[in-house]
Amino acid sequence: FKKMDAICAIDLDTILPCLQVSRFKSIPRIYDAHELFTELKEVVSRPDIHKKWTKIEQMTVPKFRSGYTVSDNIAAEFKRRYGVEYGTIRNMPIPRAFREKNEPAKPFILYQGAVNEARAFEFLVPAMQQVDHPLVICGDGNFMPQLKALIAQYKLEEKIILKGMLTPAQLWEVSQDAHIGVSVAENTGLNQYWALPNKFFDYVQAGLPQVTMDFPEYRALNGMYEVALLIPEPDPDSIAAALNKLMGETVTYERLRDNCLIAREEWNWQQEEKKLIAFYQNILPL
Repeated sequence: FKKMDAICAIDLDTILPCLQVSRFKSIPRIYDAHELFTELKEVVSRPDIHKKWTKIEQMTVPKFRSGYTVSDNIAAEFKRRYGVEYGTIRNMPIPRAFREKNEPAKPFILYQGAVNEARAFEFLVPAMQQVDHPLVICGDGNFMPQLKALIAQYKLEEKIILKGMLTPAQLWEVSQDAHIGVSVAENTGLNQYWALPNKFFDYVQAGLPQVTMDFPEYRALNGMYEVALLIPEPDPDSIAAALNKLMGETVTYERLRDNCLIAREEWNWQQEEKKLIAFYQNILPL
């Protein structure tokens, strides 16, 4: 019942009411797809739930002719499925100034973000048996009980530190003291395979070389600026080998870090927001 010029549905779970409101008010409607919702592991693994959400997607997305998503491959999939031309607007961090690093007694590896299913913790935790450096995990999620059980199972309580949820300011402080970042995932479906999580750009902004997956979006970005070691599968041996390579090979580490410092000037919200502003100026001209 509030006055509005347009309405934007954030992901598929808000799209039905937004469709109804846009019709009621005769205003433009926009779809902001943070992910390919029907390809989430939590959805795909439950056939009845997957069927319902797919039906909602098929019924609504073609009616949202304007929209944007987080990666070029997901945008292409929406076009293939529904003929909609969506833009790509990536969720990038605000540029931040560095402070002097507080060198810890032993350089540590950082994982930041959701502790959810399909984030390959089942492989990352045992991989840490082969890595002589601590792993700091900042975040929480539906996989936290299983993560704690895995840490106990492999007797890694002294090597894997759980920080829980932090504010953005607190996380920035931790990331500046980290040595490298890690962002591994299982290929459980198209959403994971074509994903472009925030942490990829957050690590770059903090000047952290990272270990991540050899998935299309990461591969394309790494082709522009080599900021990561890409692994084909998230098995413990591959993860450990990549982490140890970054920790042990100074030349490789410095090359990737120098590339992070270049890429962070381009891969930030100050640059990316221009695309979002232009999108809405086109939808809602002054």
